[in-house]
Amino acid sequence: MQEEKNINGQKNRIIIFDTTLRDGEQAPGFSMNVEEKLRMARQLERLHVDVIEAGFPIASVGDFEAVKTIAREIKGIKIAGLARANDADIIRAAEALEKSDSPRIHVFIAASDIHLEKKLKISRDEAVERAIKGVGLARKYVDDVEFSAEDATRSDWQYLGQVFSAVINEGAATINVPDTVGYTVPQEFYKLIKYLKDNVRGIEKAVISIHCHNDLGLAVANSIAAIEAGARQIECTINGIGERAGNASLEETVMALWTRKDIYPFTTNITTQQLYPTSRLLVHITGIPVQPNKAIVGANAFAHEAGIHQDGILKDRKTYEIMTPDAIGLHSNTLILGKHSGRRAFKERLKSLDYELSEEETNKAFNAFKALADKKKVVYDEDLEAIVLEEILRAPDTYKLRCVNFASGTEMLPTATVEMEIADSIIKDSGKGDGPVDAVYKTIASITKTKSRLVKYSVNSITKGTEAMGEVTVQLEEDGITMIGRGAHTDIIVASARAYVNALNRLGYKKSSKVSKNTKGEF
Repeated sequence: MQEEKNINGQKNRIIIFDTTLRDGEQAPGFSMNVEEKLRMARQLERLHVDVIEAGFPIASVGDFEAVKTIAREIKGIKIAGLARANDADIIRAAEALEKSDSPRIHVFIAASDIHLEKKLKISRDEAVERAIKGVGLARKYVDDVEFSAEDATRSDWQYLGQVFSAVINEGAATINVPDTVGYTVPQEFYKLIKYLKDNVRGIEKAVISIHCHNDLGLAVANSIAAIEAGARQIECTINGIGERAGNASLEETVMALWTRKDIYPFTTNITTQQLYPTSRLLVHITGIPVQPNKAIVGANAFAHEAGIHQDGILKDRKTYEIMTPDAIGLHSNTLILGKHSGRRAFKERLKSLDYELSEEETNKAFNAFKALADKKKVVYDEDLEAIVLEEILRAPDTYKLRCVNFASGTEMLPTATVEMEIADSIIKDSGKGDGPVDAVYKTIASITKTKSRLVKYSVNSITKGTEAMGEVTVQLEEDGITMIGRGAHTDIIVASARAYVNALNRLGYKKSSKVSKNTKGEF
């Protein structure tokens, strides 16, 4: 393997470009509001990613505000905004990034013939002209410009090299090679990156980046193959979320490099102990869990049920574990707090879980903890997470659930009474249903006058036992928009109400964000 140039003074250093807040957020059900995006960006800051792609500023008012807020609040990390190769997009991105101390404008245009002919209806030469003009305009606003050739892996290699040479000459410091539809395979992608390294004029002036989708389940494998060929930036997402089958998973890619240093002599700036907390935060924000068998962060990733495996683990964890749970920040689910625990122990435990709250927030969380501890014999880390994320850090909502009361049984018609706060007004109503959840939902629907349809309802326990915190996830659909909500409580009916109201709030935000047409930046 050829020796690569140093990045930030480090040999074989891989730049981690996180696009959870842009490409990941575009996937159905994963939309986040400004406050949620900022919360996620702060966690990505703790994870020590090198670049945060905060959004697509021209796509909507909400996306613009999210990029603008993150650019203002997050310092010491490159903040990127996506833009098509046209004046309006680039100017809008520059405006959103104005307060960043390290801004990057990420300009893209398609390079494959099928995209040029069928989607953009332009010639190859016109695409090159637009790319040059776009990069040139972006360079007037920022020093750091990245250029992406959409659908690169289905493009003519010689033409792709021509496009990249042109934009590097115009000042692009990073050239991105996206596998937009997850079409390539590792051997082919290796050859493509190697071809570009050997044939693109001026390539030594730029960092080669890759952005792999997972349609064939090869996104991580393709990313690693590209690194071996000379790529030095990986574009990826937490939990692998993103368009269709998702993107290369950040945690899988990073831990593959971390675990197999004997084969891959590369380093990243990632604090691996923050991988699991980051994954969990994304699940809490979006309400969409990772599958149990998900590599690195799935519930079963460090679980051992087979007797032979358990015997081996007890003798030496290395028999069946190639990495330790601690390496990704997964601590054992051990009881440390109860109703007799004091404020100091509570604060220390929150600190160990990487939650930094204000004094007011700590007091509110402590009161919620005490209320929970009175109901439960034991309180687990996951319970504390639920308290912080559900009670303290959740963004302000249009609809606020004040109280829920219900009655149900084998010989009575289920009824519910719900009190909500909407625009500083308190509204109380009662309703009936086929069961307690149905009664609560019909009452909430009557109060909010929602026209949404319940598509999915699921219940999981956060911890073990009959007194466990229950976690409810619901999916609502209205006017073609699908949104997921999440709620947690020891009473599953209350958790259900919280999840439904959360989904209604997220649905309202999505409907009011005024998304522009044809502005999805899919790589």
